Amino acid sequence: MAKNTSTEKPWAGRFTEPTQAFVEAFTASVGFDHRLYRHDIAGSLAHARMLAHIGVLNSAECEKIVGGLQAIEHAIDQGKFEWSIALEDVHMNIEARLIERIGEVGKKLHTGRSRNDQVATDMRLYLRDEIDAVLAEMRRLQGALLDVAEREAETIMPGYTHLQVAQPVTFGHHLLAWFEMLARDAARLRECRVRVNVMPLGSAALAGTSYPIDRNYTAQLLGFDAPCENSLDAVSDRDFIIEFVSAAALLMTHLSRCSEELVLWSSTQFGFVDLGDAFCTGSSIMPQKKNPDVPELVRGKAGRVNGHLVALLTLMKAQPLAYNKDNQEDKEPLFDTVDTVKGSLHVYADMIPALRVNRAAMLHAARSGFSTATDLADYLVRKGVAFRDAHEVVGKAVRHCIDCGRTLEQLTLEELRAHSPVIGQDVFAVLTVEGSVAARDHVGGTAPAQVRAALKRARARLG
Repeated sequence: MAKNTSTEKPWAGRFTEPTQAFVEAFTASVGFDHRLYRHDIAGSLAHARMLAHIGVLNSAECEKIVGGLQAIEHAIDQGKFEWSIALEDVHMNIEARLIERIGEVGKKLHTGRSRNDQVATDMRLYLRDEIDAVLAEMRRLQGALLDVAEREAETIMPGYTHLQVAQPVTFGHHLLAWFEMLARDAARLRECRVRVNVMPLGSAALAGTSYPIDRNYTAQLLGFDAPCENSLDAVSDRDFIIEFVSAAALLMTHLSRCSEELVLWSSTQFGFVDLGDAFCTGSSIMPQKKNPDVPELVRGKAGRVNGHLVALLTLMKAQPLAYNKDNQEDKEPLFDTVDTVKGSLHVYADMIPALRVNRAAMLHAARSGFSTATDLADYLVRKGVAFRDAHEVVGKAVRHCIDCGRTLEQLTLEELRAHSPVIGQDVFAVLTVEGSVAARDHVGGTAPAQVRAALKRARARLG
């Protein structure tokens, strides 16, 4: 991508010998920060217009700079721009090309700014756009989850604790749990975006500038809520990146948990769901295999994002104010996190609508493992038995079922009454999985009516 060409550096005046070739390559960032070119040009366009606004540039100079920058952006879009390692980064590559295109007036663009506030501004512009893109993919996935949850509002499956059958729930209710995880992730990203959307430009290297700049004007042009309050902080901190990657790590952790369930549910042992063929692969040696590669890979990529979070925290932990070259290392972890999160959300949003549900297998599993035992204990409590005593009674009944190879609902009334004389004929209404699910008829419960009510609220929140 980047070519090592010999180009005089803008800062070369103070130096008596050229940069060693290896050092030049080692310190260059253009190989990865060229993806910021749109945001760098946007910041430069706003800066040029602000310089004209305060009279540092005349209108003809501003027009020439704006035209030159727009032509460079078009050239990059068309793949006709040659990046130079010798020019270190995206900023100096674009500035050098601008001067080459429009002459001496191009040298005026950097008046009143530094690469320090320039890169911090670029990163905020970039991250603001990417948060919006991530949120759009999240909305698509959340919408898909709601559609499947509505379809499966009455589908009964076992709920688990410790991966042991606990109580019956509906599959729609389970998918709404995934939706709630993502809703919190989206809220964190929206809150992060607020802190991202402040403007470092005008802070210059670290102390501000002696030119009579109008930072509010520039902020308005770039869509920032306000300029950063402190120039030292504005150019040196990357907490807005760390906050995003932290939110991304939580998001990927949630997707990893969803992936784990899909891997389990699609296995022969569970057989609850079948993933679409487009999201699976086969084996090179075992012709019967259908491997859940997409959820497995998303599960693995969660560790990748967690690693980026630790790397960024470590990067910042010992830096004195203000800017340090260390901060060049913030970009690759951020860029990879953005790519990983967007890719994972995109494939999930495509995969969930294609999910095929084996309702019979779910129902059979829910009827196994004594999932209505708690319902029997609650029944006894309503008959006046203390809960701890009821718990013991039901435990002994379950032990009896295990010994004779039957379920609680398969026991006769006489067998049940042998464990507690308060049990009556009405007990069988609470021993079915259908009765158990229907009984959880409150806000947040798994009853189909509550699932549909929750779906309505979720769609209203999603907008």
